[in-house]
Amino acid sequence: MLHISQNLSHDIFSKSVPTAALRDGYGEGLLEAGQNSQVVVLTADVEESTRTHTFHTLYPDRFIEMGVSEQNMASVAAGLAVSGKIPYINAYAVFSPGRNWEQIRTTIAYNNANVKIAGHHAGISTGADGATHQAIEDVALMRAMPNMMVLTPCDAIEARKMTVQAALINKPIYIRLQREKTPILTTKETPCTIGKSEVFWMPKSKKYSVVLFAMGPMVYQALLAARELEKLSIAAVVVRVGTIKPFDEKTTIEWLKKAGAAVTIEDHTIYGGLGSVVSEVAARSCPTPIEMVGVADVFGQSGTAHQLYKAYHLEVDDIVRAAKKAIKRV
Repeated sequence: MLHISQNLSHDIFSKSVPTAALRDGYGEGLLEAGQNSQVVVLTADVEESTRTHTFHTLYPDRFIEMGVSEQNMASVAAGLAVSGKIPYINAYAVFSPGRNWEQIRTTIAYNNANVKIAGHHAGISTGADGATHQAIEDVALMRAMPNMMVLTPCDAIEARKMTVQAALINKPIYIRLQREKTPILTTKETPCTIGKSEVFWMPKSKKYSVVLFAMGPMVYQALLAARELEKLSIAAVVVRVGTIKPFDEKTTIEWLKKAGAAVTIEDHTIYGGLGSVVSEVAARSCPTPIEMVGVADVFGQSGTAHQLYKAYHLEVDDIVRAAKKAIKRV
């Protein structure tokens, strides 16, 4: 029998599992963070789609519409931050940090300015907008940047929690958010600490065959895969990685050693993202067979999220196959 964390929602395998978009949780988190009068929100002409419109309504004097000028938005935010404000900048991830990467690097990260960068509509699940609007390289871009923290909430509840926690950390932070509604896995009681990975699922037998490291909404796919692996008498542990940087090496090493094989799962290119950081830790501390489930060295295309997950091999069956392959390499 598989054992789900007691702090997770127990409806996750029901046909009526509740769903919500990460951006909705983010918008709620902004309202809570906004109780601090130093919090300021900036957008690049995407107020409603980034769910910052409610902040605008409640705190109009602390909302700045920059228009379609992501590069200027980053620089203005850096100035606000060094002046004592806590700015959150908002745009689609392909444009921020995509278009304004140099401004983020030089005006925000280089100065260690206290700016929160919300990259919306990340991953190929953005769907019909196609490759030009599907940010599959954003984590790689941001984790390589000095001083930058990188957060990848797994559902709307975590997005809210991380948005609130980010305001309390005096550093540049990137928050990765998907557009589509995804299953709600966690509850108000589920642990969510920036910088710490959490075990969401493990076999009761404690005889581990493989550990599945997953980030963002792909955590749900990992949980489904763990259930399928159990049917094959393969005991899988699911570790939710909510912070890519600073990365929780202690938890990662612990489970790499216990399981002896691993799979990384991400709606992101396999180059520079979760798969890369887990592999880097393994190479330094405990060499382990690792298979990566993610977007290969290709761009996205138009389609529904379901169609794209199938086309880019991000489904449960793909995770199961990767787990078997990793185990065979032990």
